Amino acid sequence: MIKSPAGTSIITAAAISALLVGCSTSVDAGKSEPKMSGEKVATLVSEKLASTTGQPKPDISCPEDLVGKVGTSTRCKLTAGDGSTLGVTVTVTSVDGDRINFDFEADATASPAS
Repeated sequence: MIKSPAGTSIITAAAISALLVGCSTSVDAGKSEPKMSGEKVATLVSEKLASTTGQPKPDISCPEDLVGKVGTSTRCKLTAGDGSTLGVTVTVTSVDGDRINFDFEADATASPAS
């Protein structure tokens, strides 16, 4: 579970999945081939989720870079404070020069902590 600094609000991984559906963001990838590092994707998804929920940024990891080609996707993992995990698919929706726009959607079901 993800707790606010005051410890009063709790969001479970299952609840987060509903919040992730249909979000989108973009980044200017620079002058070379449009590609976004997995670390940058994870940061942007985490920031977007935090701003949407008003909660602290969740722990998200994306092991692969996201290539700026419409329809390309990568899988990320959100890990809640209780150790449960939720898969997140990030998919490129458009590319404008070096700017990559993407949506992300969480799996419907979280995996329990091991």
